[in-house]
Amino acid sequence: MNRNVPARKAPVVLPPIDDPTVHAEIARLARRYKDAGGLGMEILNTIGGKAEGLIERLPEPVRSRIDRITTAGLNGAFDAATRTRRLVKDRGDWFNRLLSTASGAIGGFAGIAGASLELPVTITLLLRAILDIAAEHGFDPDSDEVRAEALRVFASAGPLADDDGADLGLLAARMSITGTTLQGLITKVAPKLSATMAQKLAAQATPVLGAAAGAAINYSFTRYYQELARVNFGLMRLARETGLPREALVEALELRMRQLDGKERRSA
Repeated sequence: MNRNVPARKAPVVLPPIDDPTVHAEIARLARRYKDAGGLGMEILNTIGGKAEGLIERLPEPVRSRIDRITTAGLNGAFDAATRTRRLVKDRGDWFNRLLSTASGAIGGFAGIAGASLELPVTITLLLRAILDIAAEHGFDPDSDEVRAEALRVFASAGPLADDDGADLGLLAARMSITGTTLQGLITKVAPKLSATMAQKLAAQATPVLGAAAGAAINYSFTRYYQELARVNFGLMRLARETGLPREALVEALELRMRQLDGKERRSA
């Protein structure tokens, strides 16, 4: 007998979901997920570019700095977001969107240099919006579990991407936080968020539009991540209330998303 051959793991069998109220909530979350990035693409089309080619417009020195800016922004964002939550209590979606929109307008008005300086501020404001939604769903924004979940939200493909499958794949990846520090998650998430921030920066630096582009894009980004946060924390709350494994709920969400995609293709 060869002792070096590892034993095969038995496949994980997820329990069936029979509760119609759970299926109704999954359907609602799936629709919210599908609708999250629509406004971002509309704004990008108005600006007149495609997300794939935007980053090439950035100067090379700026492109090389975005990873560092994003990682540093994530590292400082939790403390900054926590401080703002203590100073200014939750004011709902409109408040966070207003702050983010104003930040984007200022960054866009100041050109590419101002937009670069504004990136860490945007990351902090987005994180504050995500943590507010965690609190709205009954979770402690200061817990490691919730902070890890907030990073999971940032791991999406971003509002300027038109690949819903990429977003759903990351959501279904079931990133484990067991034995993993938040710093380790930041290291994993930063490259994905960096690509999204680079698209934002390039679109924001589009000639002529300036502050208006920055404001519109930041509004779109905030709305997008708020919607994804509601999907993620909605799944967490549903798992807590029903006792169902999150994996089973994610699987049901994936199925519902495929059904929605099929309906859209048939109606096209």
